Amino acid sequence: LGLAVGGSLGLAGAVLQGFLRNPLAEPGIVGVSAMASLGAVVVFYSGLAGASLYALPAGALAGAFLAVLILLGIAARHGSTLTLILSGVALSSLAAALTSLALNLSPNPFASYEIIFWLLGSLKDRSMMHVAIALPLIVAGSALLAATGRALDAFSLGEEGAESLGIDRKRTRLLVIAGTALAVGAGTAVTGAISFVGLVVPHMLRPLTNRMPSSLLLPSAMGGAILLLAADIVARVAVAAHELNVGVVTALIGAPFFLWLIVRSRRELF
Repeated sequence: LGLAVGGSLGLAGAVLQGFLRNPLAEPGIVGVSAMASLGAVVVFYSGLAGASLYALPAGALAGAFLAVLILLGIAARHGSTLTLILSGVALSSLAAALTSLALNLSPNPFASYEIIFWLLGSLKDRSMMHVAIALPLIVAGSALLAATGRALDAFSLGEEGAESLGIDRKRTRLLVIAGTALAVGAGTAVTGAISFVGLVVPHMLRPLTNRMPSSLLLPSAMGGAILLLAADIVARVAVAAHELNVGVVTALIGAPFFLWLIVRSRRELF
């Protein structure tokens, strides 16, 4: 499960950075992770989480697919990449607000604890059932993302340059949205929200490639899998008295890295 989820996050991050031509892009930018988390929170809040082992993943997947429908509806009508980014930010903000509302209105503190604990992201207490739920969707989403390699190389010349080379911009956008939703949404459905893997890994590995977006896809998938497994090992052994959630470890790694990227970007601009 760690290999599959980490690989999908690394791959999605590399694809989104190439497609959006933005080094700060990562899977959460399209709002799929936040909406998947919201779907799981609704299941917790309604009390359905204890009814079936499949209830929680099903709720998270429902949230992810709702995000897909909204994004595809917007992408089909508006061709701007900026519109897609803004839509993802809006979805993430809405999902965060509704999640906070659920926590605020939670009927008992135990439900709030379960929601917060799940939102931190973790690989512990998972079984092969969770692998069976997530793996087929992760594989399908990763295949869609991998199919965008040639188009991503063309998009490095800009949208107009890509179209002059025969790249269908709308088709590529649909592949990116659907692939990210399937791969990242399925992972979030069984592990909770795990952030920054898709941001950190492509940046770490880009200097080791020829810097073409397509050449970064496979290394990012492998690097994401390795990073998430390493973070999970750290989470299990770093604090002897209490096992950390892997989402906390990736955030502790990724947040300073994100700030460093912003500072470096400002230096390059000025």
